Amino acid sequence: MKLFSPFEIKTIKMPNRIVRSATYEKMADEDGFVTEQLINLYVTLAKGGAGLIITGNALVHFSGRSAPKMLCIHNDFYIDGLKKLTTAVHEAGGRVVIQLNHGGRQCAPLFLGGAQPVAPSEVYEPVYKVMPRQLTQEEIWEIIDSFGKAACRAKEAGFDGVQIHGAHGYLVNQFLSPYTNRRTDYWGGDEERRFHFLEEVYLSIRDNVGYDWPVLIKLNACDFVEGGLTIEESLRVAKKLENIGIDAIEISGGIVQSKPEERPVRTGIDSPQKEAYFREFSREFKKELKVPIMLVGGIRSRSVAEDILQKKEADLISLSRPLIREPDLPKKWMEGKETSDCISCNGCMRFIKLDYVKCTQLEKKR
Repeated sequence: MKLFSPFEIKTIKMPNRIVRSATYEKMADEDGFVTEQLINLYVTLAKGGAGLIITGNALVHFSGRSAPKMLCIHNDFYIDGLKKLTTAVHEAGGRVVIQLNHGGRQCAPLFLGGAQPVAPSEVYEPVYKVMPRQLTQEEIWEIIDSFGKAACRAKEAGFDGVQIHGAHGYLVNQFLSPYTNRRTDYWGGDEERRFHFLEEVYLSIRDNVGYDWPVLIKLNACDFVEGGLTIEESLRVAKKLENIGIDAIEISGGIVQSKPEERPVRTGIDSPQKEAYFREFSREFKKELKVPIMLVGGIRSRSVAEDILQKKEADLISLSRPLIREPDLPKKWMEGKETSDCISCNGCMRFIKLDYVKCTQLEKKR
């Protein structure tokens, strides 16, 4: 099966085409440091057979904390703990990339020490019920610099690469989207200027880690909100990224305030026909681009994953919730299992109530 064939993203040599997509764990400590629980999770995932593991989103700047107990990389004193994590993953035979993120307007003041969330423009966020403050020029450059420094720390800590979180309504996505970016300066006003923030983030990372080390991105193909990012503009963004050297693009879609049936994580994926709900977008990206394409979103069955690869609609298959339920699902697929036990109930997404992110259905069975 093509699913179990090797694949390379620059220096990352994957034994198969299965990626553990970035998944918030709520397993760092209160200050964002690596814990034994977090290390054990990633060792389990590595032993479970995923060709590549992408960590849950890691904080690059104090103003962008979007959740409690999220992994942090915005200061040098996190490096030692992160190094323990990468060493453990590598010793278990895995490869691990860290996802870099800033929450922007999708942050509750509770997670910011009471501070007002920041964003490209003052556009009310109805789920978090916050009106963000518009970022100043100086603050924008400071955050751009923080992405670059975070990537430098990631490389020093032994990660195999970084992934920019440019999806799901977080800060990079907010600058790209005409819905959330209503500026009229260098950072917004038309499509070209809305790309500037992501471009500067990418170049800041390259300035810190060079061009021989893998830099990936998770990108919204569509925001699924009126006036938001569309597939047409997202494709043009992807082409620009390809031209300046991005190493792989993971296709996703939706933001927190999208309709439930159009969000990044959807319920009721109970048949092969409902799986891979971003597949049509991935197909379009594959037609237009040469850079490796990763597809995430409701993939539950080995046969669906294989069909996507055989039809050249993606190069890699990304999984999130199924690996919360079964961290060894890749190995089970290799042994002949057809479908994940994940029922897409989204119980694992109720992370504020959970002490850590886990499969709530599995908990009920115990």
